[in-house]
Amino acid sequence: QVQLAESGGGLVQAGGSLRLSCAASGSIISINFMDWYRQAPGKQRELVAGISSGGNRNYADSVKGRFTISRDNAKNTVYLQMNSLNPEDTAVYYCKMTARTMTSIRFVDYWGQGTQVTVSS
Repeated sequence: QVQLAESGGGLVQAGGSLRLSCAASGSIISINFMDWYRQAPGKQRELVAGISSGGNRNYADSVKGRFTISRDNAKNTVYLQMNSLNPEDTAVYYCKMTARTMTSIRFVDYWGQGTQVTVSS
């Protein structure tokens, strides 16, 4: 079974920082994209940041200049460094991996269970 293990969420004051980690395990052949999404109560899930196998990055306008996505290919891990956090960043953050595995010859999406990030005023 392919699994995504997320960690790093928690409670932080406005202006503080957190680093989220997502480590993929299982029979992974190749990874195309690793992305971070978030979902606040009553709102739709939105893309926060993504990174391709070639290192290309994209960010939501609301987090540009504050968040940084990176990856460690040897560990099949993606990170999200979050600085200058504000209450609007409060949400459940989800890791998504687009990859080929032993169960699929084409690229498919795999999701983590989510980690709660709460930013207080």
